[in-house]
Amino acid sequence: MLQDLERQKAADGKAHALPQDTLVQRAAKTVSGAWRSIRGRIRFGLPARLLVITGVFVMIAQILIFLPALASFRVNWLNDRINTALVSALAADAVPGREVPPALRNELLRTALVRAIAVRRGGARRVILPPVQEISIDVTYDMRLPTRTGFSDQLALRLVNISDALDVMQSDGERTMRVIGLVGPRFDDVIEVVMPEEPLQRAMWRYGTEIFWLSLFVALATAALVYFVISQLLVKPIRRLSRNIVDYSANPEDPSRVVVPSGRSDEIGRAEEELAQMQRQLSQLLKQKTRLAQLGLAVSKINHDLRNMLANAQLISDRLADSSDPTVQRVAPKLIASLDRAINFCNETLRFGRTEESIQRRQVFALRPLIEDVAETLALGHDGAVTLALDVDPALQIDADREHLFRIFSNLGRNAVQAIESRDQGSDGGRVEIRGWRAGDTVIVVVSDNGPGIPARAREKLFQPFQGSTRRGGTGLGLPISAELAQAHGGSLKLIDTLSGAAFELRIPDRPPLAS
Repeated sequence: MLQDLERQKAADGKAHALPQDTLVQRAAKTVSGAWRSIRGRIRFGLPARLLVITGVFVMIAQILIFLPALASFRVNWLNDRINTALVSALAADAVPGREVPPALRNELLRTALVRAIAVRRGGARRVILPPVQEISIDVTYDMRLPTRTGFSDQLALRLVNISDALDVMQSDGERTMRVIGLVGPRFDDVIEVVMPEEPLQRAMWRYGTEIFWLSLFVALATAALVYFVISQLLVKPIRRLSRNIVDYSANPEDPSRVVVPSGRSDEIGRAEEELAQMQRQLSQLLKQKTRLAQLGLAVSKINHDLRNMLANAQLISDRLADSSDPTVQRVAPKLIASLDRAINFCNETLRFGRTEESIQRRQVFALRPLIEDVAETLALGHDGAVTLALDVDPALQIDADREHLFRIFSNLGRNAVQAIESRDQGSDGGRVEIRGWRAGDTVIVVVSDNGPGIPARAREKLFQPFQGSTRRGGTGLGLPISAELAQAHGGSLKLIDTLSGAAFELRIPDRPPLAS
C-alpha cells in the first residue's frame, strides 16, 4: 500500500511538472527569438565596431599589464615584511641573554605584522620570536630567487607569481602563511616568517582596485584617442565615400554628385580619385546615351519626312529619263541612283531606330567600278583641285553588300577631301589615293590622302560616335558608321601610320562556305 501511494505521488508530481517545464521552454524560446530580432534590427556601423574592437584590445593589453603588476606588488610586499622581520630579529638578538620580554616580543611581532620569526643558518634553525599561541601553517611561499636566470626560468617564475597572486586574491583571507627569504649569501641561510594572509590580501585588493580604475581610465582614454585618430584617417573618409556612392546612384547624370577628391596621397586618396574619374566617365556616358536617344527620336522624325521628300524628287527625276538632252541622259541615271541610295538609307535608319538589324545583301562584283562611281559622286579628279590615284585591278572581285561598301568609300573619300580643303594652302595639290588587292580570301583597300593628318588627341576616340571629329561642325559619325559596316561584313577598318596625311585600311573577307 505504501509503495502504491508513493508511485501515485510521484506520478502526480510529474504531471504537475510537465506544464512547468513546457512554460520554461516556451519562455526560453520567446527570449531567444526576441534577442535574435533585436540583433537583426540593431546594426553596428563601422565606427561602433571600431570603438568596440579598440576598447576590447586595449582592455586585453591592460589585463596583460595588470596581472604582472599585481604579482610584482605581492612579491614586493612580502619582501618588505621579510626585511621588517629581519630588523625585528636583529633587535631581539640584541637583547641581553636573548631573553625577549613578552611585551617587547609582542611589539616587535605587531610592528612586523607577523606572528613568529625563525632564522636558519648553517643548517641550524632557531626561533627568535615564537608565536603567542600554537598556530598551523596553511601555505608556504619561498621568496628566494632561483640560481638560473634564463628566459624560460624567468617566464616560469613570473607565471608562478601571477598564479600565487590570484590565489591570494580569491582566498577567504583566513589562512596562515610561512614566507622564506634569504638572510645571507648562502642559499640555505634563510629567515622564516609566519604571518596572516589577511593584511596581504587587503593590500592587494586596495592596490588592485587602484590599478583597475587607473587601467580603465587609461584604456578608455587610449581607446578614445585611437578611435578618434582612426576615425579621422579611415572611418570618416570611408563613410564619405559610402554616402557619395549612395547619393550618386540616385542620380548618376548629375555632375554635382561626383565625389571631390580630398588630395590625400594614400590608398584612400587614390580610391577617391579613381572613383571620381569613374563617376565622371559614367556621367558622360549616360548623358551621351540620353542625347543619342533624343537624337535618334529626332532623326527618326526628320528621316520620315526626308524620305517623303526624296520620294517626290525620285518621281520628278524619272521624267528626266525621257529628255533627249545628252547631258541629262548622262547625269539622270546617276541622279536616280543617288536618290535610290538616299531613300534606302532613310529606310535603314528607321529600321535601326526600331532596333531592327540592317539586312546585308552580299554579292560578288567588281570593285573598281564601285570606287569610280563614288569618285564621280564626290567629284574627285574632275575639277582638278583634288586628284584621284586609283590603283585597283579591274578584275578584282569582292564579296560584299554594294550599298554598304558605297557608304564606306563615300565616308572615307569625303573625309579625305575635307581634310585636304582644311589645309592652309587650300585644296591645290590635293591627292587621294585608293589602292586595292586581294590577300587570300580577304580584299584589302587602302584610302590615303596628303592632307594635314589626324591629330594625336583625336586618334584615341576616332571611331567613337560624336567624339572623333577633327573639323569644326563635324558630327563624328562617318568613321564609326563605316567601322560598324565593315565589322558587319566580318572585316575591319583601322587607321594606319603614314609619314604624312592619313591612311585607312579596309579589310573585307569573303563569306565562309556553307557547311554541307
